[in-house]
Amino acid sequence: MPSLPRLVIAGAGSGVGKTTIVALLALAFRARGLKVQCFKCGPDYLDPTWHKRASGRDPQNLDSWMMGRDAVLQTFMEASADADIALIEGVMGLYDGAEATSDVGSTAEISRILQAPVICALDAKGVARTLLPLYLGLKQFDPEVRTVGLLANRVGSKGHLDLLKKACGEELLGGLPKDPNLAIPERHLGLHAALADVFDEARIQHWTSLAQEWLDVDRLWDLACSAPALPDPAPSHQAVTPKRCRIAVAYDEAFHFYYSHNLQLLQKAGAELVYFSPLKDQTLPRQIQAVIIGGGYPELYARNLSEQHSMRKELQDFAAQGGTIFAECGGLMYLCRSLQTLDGTTYPMLDLLPAKAIMQDKIQALGYTEVEQDADTILGPAGLRFRAHQFRYSYLETDETIPTVWRLRGKRQKTVVQEGYAKGRILASYAHGHWASNPAVARNFVDGLM
Repeated sequence: MPSLPRLVIAGAGSGVGKTTIVALLALAFRARGLKVQCFKCGPDYLDPTWHKRASGRDPQNLDSWMMGRDAVLQTFMEASADADIALIEGVMGLYDGAEATSDVGSTAEISRILQAPVICALDAKGVARTLLPLYLGLKQFDPEVRTVGLLANRVGSKGHLDLLKKACGEELLGGLPKDPNLAIPERHLGLHAALADVFDEARIQHWTSLAQEWLDVDRLWDLACSAPALPDPAPSHQAVTPKRCRIAVAYDEAFHFYYSHNLQLLQKAGAELVYFSPLKDQTLPRQIQAVIIGGGYPELYARNLSEQHSMRKELQDFAAQGGTIFAECGGLMYLCRSLQTLDGTTYPMLDLLPAKAIMQDKIQALGYTEVEQDADTILGPAGLRFRAHQFRYSYLETDETIPTVWRLRGKRQKTVVQEGYAKGRILASYAHGHWASNPAVARNFVDGLM
């Protein structure tokens, strides 16, 4: 593959402005007429919504633990094949990953796989010269990670930026001011998704102007162009199949946590994806063979979802007629009999699983897990394995037994949990699977609809 200009935007930890910087750089490069492809290291599905709005292209996750090295490289190559530059946002701190004593699953590992120069984003509030040793510690920790510069966030003024430039010299490639319009709102599962009402055109224009004023876009481009050519990845065995089924995918404010890779695997397997809103639509798309309901925030829209009687009946009738439904996390909660929010109010949901989803104010599960099927399901035969991630604040209370067909083995604790709730042609789980770990999942799902 010819050398593609690319940069990894890493940090000393979470909350230092990596997502904001990637979005600003995407806008700045787009303003120059370039096609920008964004990626997110790790399992997060919220940060990429900001990438998508800023770049105008579907982002991809790059997670070496869930996907494996070859799939990371293959995904990067395919997604950026027609791009002019790739921007890769790191996860947590530069060297934080799936294990405490190695960089498996870390931004550092992704940067080595992609041979991509690394730019460190650091919080400059209340510091000047001290920023340099913080940066040098990250740069010198692993010489195989090519760290080439830093960007300062929450800079107090142009005068503060001048002090930082004097202290850090050529290593500093610009900074971003303390500006309330640069702050991305957060809630219990992370950043707000960059839906049109959050990341509107006025904000896009403001961010584009700030990027051009405060960041050294020319030098950042030159550093991106210093990335070497990548070796050809292992050939993909996922040939594109002609369209042979239609799958309805829930997508709105309540349900929007998806890995783009999974949806693209379904399309390659022959699925036509049609999108609908459980919050706003009265009917399901017609002539569909399956429904997928991803994660999201059903707890924030519980009243609206419960009052959508027409859509609830549509989904209930679809299930009663033997339709296939696959749901993850927030989708699982929507399939339950009811959902109890933090204030104690209980709202009726789809009543397709005999359980009550109960929100808590503390995390109930977080981390990587490996899925193994104990029985045949709509995703494939018993023994099927793939890797996944959990991040949830709710749990299920059941008044009768729901058959479980999965064993979830945690990456760190190694605890095995019976999960994967199955009922007829319904399969639902709290785990968000990444099917790059086993592309047969998508093919099995589509084959089973024929």
